[in-house]
Amino acid sequence: MDNQNLLYVMTAFVVIAGLSLFLQLLCMFGMYRTLRGLQEKVTAMLPKVESLIEASQKAVVEGKQQILEVTAKTNEILDSARRQLVKVEEVVNDATSRAKVQMDRAELVLDDTMTRAHEAVALVHGGVMRPLREIHGLAAGLRAALMHLASGGRTSVEQATQDEEMFI
Repeated sequence: MDNQNLLYVMTAFVVIAGLSLFLQLLCMFGMYRTLRGLQEKVTAMLPKVESLIEASQKAVVEGKQQILEVTAKTNEILDSARRQLVKVEEVVNDATSRAKVQMDRAELVLDDTMTRAHEAVALVHGGVMRPLREIHGLAAGLRAALMHLASGGRTSVEQATQDEEMFI
């Protein structure tokens, strides 16, 4: 290759390299302008974002305080409910034991009453019924004696009853 052609080729590559550098310069300038506009927008939005961050931090702190208050109140309510439940359980246990004692007493009273009633019935039966039977037996004996005396003696064979015939 001769020097002249080499010089032309080198010049073409130098021109191409210069054009590419110029295009890179234009791209960098466009990026600079875009970044500058973006920086202005971000700078304008920065106070709003900071106020939103502060407001959200305040809301988080307030929410945390409210959650802590609600948790504390809930724990107090649960403790109170536990104490009340213990008291109610004691009352129920006491009432149950008292009811058992009263039921046992009622059963003893009922047994005693039934025993006394049975004894009273036995006394009435022995004290009233036995003399009535004795009186009834005595009256039957008197009646038989009076009938015997009134009939005038021995009955004839003609008047014998079936029981008497068996012994004859």
